Parts: sequence; C-alpha cells; structure tokens
Amino acid sequence: MKIKKIEFPARSILSQGREKFDYMDSFEGGLVGNGQNFNITQIGKAFFTSGPKWGKKMFAIRNKMVGLFGLKTGAETDPEKDADSFTCEVGECIGIFKVLDKTSNEIILGEDDKHLDFRISLLFDKNQGGQDENSLTISTTVKFHNWLGVLYFLPVRPFHKLIVPAMLKNIIGKLESAA
Repeated sequence: MKIKKIEFPARSILSQGREKFDYMDSFEGGLVGNGQNFNITQIGKAFFTSGPKWGKKMFAIRNKMVGLFGLKTGAETDPEKDADSFTCEVGECIGIFKVLDKTSNEIILGEDDKHLDFRISLLFDKNQGGQDENSLTISTTVKFHNWLGVLYFLPVRPFHKLIVPAMLKNIIGKLESAA
C-alpha cells in the first residue's frame, strides 16, 4: 500500500477556508477491494485506533508538556477505549479531537485553543484509482493565534509529517482486514 503526499484536495470541506491557514498538508492512500462498503463512521473510529505505538508515546509526552502551559491535553480520555462507543457525530469528542463537521464521505476533527486551531479531514473517495480502488486522504490545517502557536508547532511539524502517513497506512490496513 502506497501512501503519498498530495495537494490539498479541493473537494474537502476545509478547502473553502484554505487562505486562512498557516499550515496545510494532505496524504492519500488507496483502499483495495471492498472499500466501497466502508462508511465514514468506520473510518472515523479507525482513526482513533490506528496510531503507531511510538506516536502514542509522543502524544503522552506532548500532553505532559503542554499541560504546564495551560493548553488542552485531552488526557482525561483514552481514544483507544472510547472509539468503541464513538459515533462520529458533530459535537462528539475524543481527547482533544472534536467532530466539527461530517458528510457521507468526510469527517472534520479539530480543536480551537489559545495558541492555535487545528483541523483534520478524513476524506473517503470511492473508485478514484479504478473500479476496485478507493482512496482515503488525511489533511491537516493549522491556524496560529500567537507566537506560542508558532513555537509549539516547530517541534511538532517534523513528527506530524511522520505520524500522519503511518496512521493512514494503519487505518487502511485495519479497514481492509475487516472487509
């Protein structure tokens, strides 16, 4: 399974406000076979249970550090355990991720904090690469509010560029193995 960095998808809900973002990226991977049977709720649940182990450790370190500055951590929840009861409805939260918007093929997760706002799009496109291939794209946007947001994102950015493709690969593997 190949994960590739792509241009920000114009078909994403987030593309409407793209000029307001300070950072954007998108990664895409193909789902082969019965992918057309997946619904966006299954994809949303898979997002919360597909992080690489090293990513979970980094997120725990992040939570300890940013908590010292009064930033949101979401540490009171466990995304792995909470994903079972997660329905991916607008307003629902797991950790620092709140469902902000939802269509039949896209979920927008994110949070607004005093240092920055971030959004994550999980965009599922059916039959993009052929009759049996569908695509899943994870896009991220960030809007800085102040110097703390810029400073916060400096060390996060290189790890973000590693963790998102790894998560996408894990999500696709999980979905395909369940099909």
